[in-house]
Amino acid sequence: MIVRIRLGQGPTIQRKRRKNRHVALAVAALLTPAAVMAFVLACWRLAADFQATNQFPITSGLFSHWQIWLACAAVLQLSAFALNRYGKQEPSSVNP
Repeated sequence: MIVRIRLGQGPTIQRKRRKNRHVALAVAALLTPAAVMAFVLACWRLAADFQATNQFPITSGLFSHWQIWLACAAVLQLSAFALNRYGKQEPSSVNP
């Protein structure tokens, strides 16, 4: 005995591209000020090394070096740049 079950046609599944563009733009907007703050901390630490400013509050550990703060600023700014490109890119008109 063969039993056949007939199912109705449902909606076709379509993959949405770039559905989180607004989230990417929001995170990118928050990363840019964070990159500026990291750059300011790098400049402060470098100036503290030359005794041009007050003592830097972090005196030991990984984050007591100005190179780390500068690298953090660069990574944050590059991430913000990439997220801005992702969020502002126009969706393609051709669906795959």
